[in-house]
Amino acid sequence: MSFDEQQAYAGPTGTTSPSAGTVDPPMVNDYDGFAEAYTSENEVNLLNAHYERPAMLALAGDVAGRRILDAGCGSGPLSAALRDRGAVVSGFDASSGMLELARRRLGEGADLRVADLGAPLPYPDDTFDDVVASLVLHYLEDWGPALTELRRALKPGGRLIVSVEHPFAIHLMHRQAGREAEYGYFDTTHWVEEWTMGGQSALMGRWHRPLHAMTGAFTAAGFRMEVISEPEFDPAARELFPDQALTGSRFLCFLFFVLRAD
Repeated sequence: MSFDEQQAYAGPTGTTSPSAGTVDPPMVNDYDGFAEAYTSENEVNLLNAHYERPAMLALAGDVAGRRILDAGCGSGPLSAALRDRGAVVSGFDASSGMLELARRRLGEGADLRVADLGAPLPYPDDTFDDVVASLVLHYLEDWGPALTELRRALKPGGRLIVSVEHPFAIHLMHRQAGREAEYGYFDTTHWVEEWTMGGQSALMGRWHRPLHAMTGAFTAAGFRMEVISEPEFDPAARELFPDQALTGSRFLCFLFFVLRAD
């Protein structure tokens, strides 16, 4: 199996065992329950540490002096990297367990808050130069309220930098598993899989939507698309992950956007 095909079966940690479903079972997306295990995996793995996070930082560019909101910051690795580059960073997450780890990383004085991306956010209008939303929007069925809130918190002309699961990668996964009729590419569908990290397993549910639904949601919320990216992975990954048989310089996994608040 090629690496592109392997990615169709791999979630954000690259250590998943797919188990698709249509209804959330109990304790789906319980990040509090495996915050430590998830964070340990996220720090060093291929997809987060050597693909998604470097791509987000590259798209952000020079952030010195910019005030940035990390939406769904988790344990704070992207916040820390942005702060190291001179940004003034605030973050929020729905998981208090993840935020506890973020506070250990960033210090007690860090501006970290428990908040739900789908609800009103605790920030004034026109506060941030940039918002980064790293692998978080695909947990929401309806992107509208979240994007409206992020647009409100951005200064006029500010940027929203987004990474999400690539819709064709998810479609390919379902098609290769014989679930294409149930999970069509052009439909917005919920699916659940089991992630295993550090000896712990957790059920994770996300929402697939086609590319046109993503771009339509961005436009409806008042954003103008500047970049759609399918970036290269970190070249060092070839030596670090020889078992992945990486070929070329890219693989199908995540999709990235840079959006401007008009």
